Amino acid sequence: MNVMLGDRSRFGAELGAPGPLRRVDLWAAGRWLTCDDNMAYVPQFRRDVLAAAAGLRSGGGSPLPFPGLSPEATHRRLVRSAEDGDASESGYELRSRFRFLLWGPTTDNVQAHLFRDEDRLLLTLSFWREDHLLGHPADAGAVFTAETGAEEFTETLEALATALAPDRRLPGRTP
Repeated sequence: MNVMLGDRSRFGAELGAPGPLRRVDLWAAGRWLTCDDNMAYVPQFRRDVLAAAAGLRSGGGSPLPFPGLSPEATHRRLVRSAEDGDASESGYELRSRFRFLLWGPTTDNVQAHLFRDEDRLLLTLSFWREDHLLGHPADAGAVFTAETGAEEFTETLEALATALAPDRRLPGRTP
């Protein structure tokens, strides 16, 4: 049983058969994000998705931090800051404010940032694993951007969390 939620060109998810480990394919900006590991440990993954949805539902998300820089250039600057070892408290706080998709091993192959412009969200992402980049040389140095409405994105995350919810009705038992 496959379930498709959202839109692959903005943000979407496709789920495989239910279970404690479940196939979760995530898409953003037309890119398959979970290409390295699409088997999610459902309890942890669902908790992380719910936390992201709750944060967005409560107005979370900050605008682009560097005036005049595009979302892609901002993404590169934040990644470079981390790679250059900016361990200052302000550098760490700045990067942490925008980091997104920190949902465990299923999404740790991408570096993603989320920026909010009122009711619009911009999700920037880049792949970083050498094996991925060797197999997909066009992704080396590329930053992909998905733009979506905050409400649409939040609803997709909430639908994803709902679809991941365990079925409390066990065979042979009545509710």
